[in-house]
Amino acid sequence: MLDAHERPTAVRRSRDWYASATRWTQLTLAENDPVAFDPAVWLDIFKRTRSNATCLSAGGYIAYYPSKVPLHYVSTYIGDSDPFGTLVDGARRLGMHVMARVDPHAIHQDAADAHPEWVAVDKDGNKRRHWSYPGIWVTCAYSDYNFKFMPQVVEEITATYDIDAIFANRWQGHGVCYCDACRANFKAASGFDLPMTTSVDDPAWLAWGAWRRTVLSRLVAEWDAVMKAIKPHTSFIPNMGSISLMEFDLDVIEKYCPFLCVDDQGRTGVEPVWMAGRNGKRIRGTFRDRPTILITSIGPEERHRWKDAVTTAPEMQAWIDNGTAQGLLPWFTKFNGVVSDQRWIGPVAESFARYADLEPILSATAPSAEIAILDPTTTLRHHDGESRKTAEAHDLGVYQALIEARLPFEMVSDQAMTPRDLDRFKVVILANSTCLSDAQARMLTDYVARGGAMVVGYETGTRTEDNAPRSAPVLADLLGVRVTSPARGPVKNSYVAIAGDHPLTHGFEDATRIIGGTHLIAVEPTEDVETPFLYIPDFPDLPMEEVYPREKPEGAAVIARRHPNGGRTVFIPWNVGQVFWDVLAADHARLITNAVHWALGKEPDVRVAGRAVLDVAVRSNDEGLVVLLHNLTNPMMMKGPIRETFPVGEQEVSVAVPAGKRLRAARLLVAGVDAAVREGEGRVAVAVPGVETLEAVHLTWA
Repeated sequence: MLDAHERPTAVRRSRDWYASATRWTQLTLAENDPVAFDPAVWLDIFKRTRSNATCLSAGGYIAYYPSKVPLHYVSTYIGDSDPFGTLVDGARRLGMHVMARVDPHAIHQDAADAHPEWVAVDKDGNKRRHWSYPGIWVTCAYSDYNFKFMPQVVEEITATYDIDAIFANRWQGHGVCYCDACRANFKAASGFDLPMTTSVDDPAWLAWGAWRRTVLSRLVAEWDAVMKAIKPHTSFIPNMGSISLMEFDLDVIEKYCPFLCVDDQGRTGVEPVWMAGRNGKRIRGTFRDRPTILITSIGPEERHRWKDAVTTAPEMQAWIDNGTAQGLLPWFTKFNGVVSDQRWIGPVAESFARYADLEPILSATAPSAEIAILDPTTTLRHHDGESRKTAEAHDLGVYQALIEARLPFEMVSDQAMTPRDLDRFKVVILANSTCLSDAQARMLTDYVARGGAMVVGYETGTRTEDNAPRSAPVLADLLGVRVTSPARGPVKNSYVAIAGDHPLTHGFEDATRIIGGTHLIAVEPTEDVETPFLYIPDFPDLPMEEVYPREKPEGAAVIARRHPNGGRTVFIPWNVGQVFWDVLAADHARLITNAVHWALGKEPDVRVAGRAVLDVAVRSNDEGLVVLLHNLTNPMMMKGPIRETFPVGEQEVSVAVPAGKRLRAARLLVAGVDAAVREGEGRVAVAVPGVETLEAVHLTWA
């Protein structure tokens, strides 16, 4: 007899089927799997992990069913079998939802010979062989391959099999394609030749980004229409990373994507564990109520590509648990149907079970926080590759500082923000939103006029939404400054001096100066501001005998301003977030945290005390709230894979009691015990004896 959580349930085939698809298994088959793998093993894994949905390899580069579409390459090992169909039928018997996976990024030689126009071309005019498997060819995502051939595949899968959706991997193309069709189509649409650089100063590059968004948005709509014509409840679900929100028109995603898949499968190089949850916040900052799934890989995600390996159990669990703590639904992916290393099954099942037990209360509450980081998608969409990493470092530094401060916070996209969205928060942080439109600037200014607060960094608002330079930062008047000299740098050996007692200087009592930035803007403040830090004119860093300041501090390095109606702003005219992300200097974390606390102007509604690095999330409804504590404390938190989990000791979670409410009950949901509490002065303090990986403090009000 099946356990209660293993019993099949009725499969919903309505348009909102995805609402009950909350725990996903993805199996990406290898070509020889039709004769090498055992489908029964995977049906058992579905049950062990309590998965209620699955994504299965179907077609595109290789078909795992007997396709009749001309030039659709079918696995040479398939014989008389139908691996995809067998897995679909088995999953449906377990009451699971099914999504078919297609991958259109490459084709075999026969298709390339029959349709050379399907093959991508590099800037030198060479057709692109696959970078990893040279016997095949990379497709042009903007060609008839995606717009004429793949719709036939999509149609065949939808008509033949009992599926709810089709999921496409590597469907967006791989950079600029220089084929004849792309040259002609781009020229006709933009008037430019295809860009030869990815520089934000190249108008052709900026135009190509806009053209690509238009083409791919049309592709999403057309594939979705093919499916709905056959089965109205189905959808085409494009695979996305969090950066994809910068690559597509938001109204297209809003219309055609009932839920979103974030393909950020694990950590690469130096990358903190909290990056998993950040994906959830970024998507939620654009589509607040849209279900979003985080794909986690069983294998290590290093650039060397061991896709058929198994990473450590604590590493997998850390990535899954951080995602679910920040509102993402769990999905794991395994490459190759042969399970040669079973060490991952138990840990994944444990994390999935932990989420399944928390799911009822998490689904009944919504994320809530007093603080938000403005996601500068208007800025970042102009960048690519290393340029984007450099631009994004400002926000990553602020994110890390807030994690260290144990402050719960959300993110809101500058593309999607509305006055109502902004008013959900008491403080909005613009780490370096370089590109802002006039409308965005007005919205932010009005937010402060209504009593909101902002912490603003570096070159925010110095360029238009189209990346054109402005004569003056668009928020300068709001911040109480006049720019006297634009950004200069890189500067070595720069410092800022502490200029008197102020809440922003607390914690620096035994110092007269702290590390400054590497890129500095000179500003002249207005009379109604406070300047708790001043620039120290930079001086040589070598020879060592010359390392001393020549001049007295002058020029505002931090500007704090109190506005009517209770609004507050802090402006830091140097790259504090970027430098903190680079060197992790404690003084910069303190400065960022002090700025946020001063802007908030009161004690945070949720405060966590204890010796630990925790990612804190808050979810609430009218009946109560949940404070989730994900334990990041680990010597490997910035570089995976984690070897073991390091539990932390007692933490205290202090929560402000809403007006007119009183505490009814407090419980630790993961530990499964009632919590010890202390009440007084309008707050409830909950003692959490310790946290191994994840704890959820649930308070209900009477």
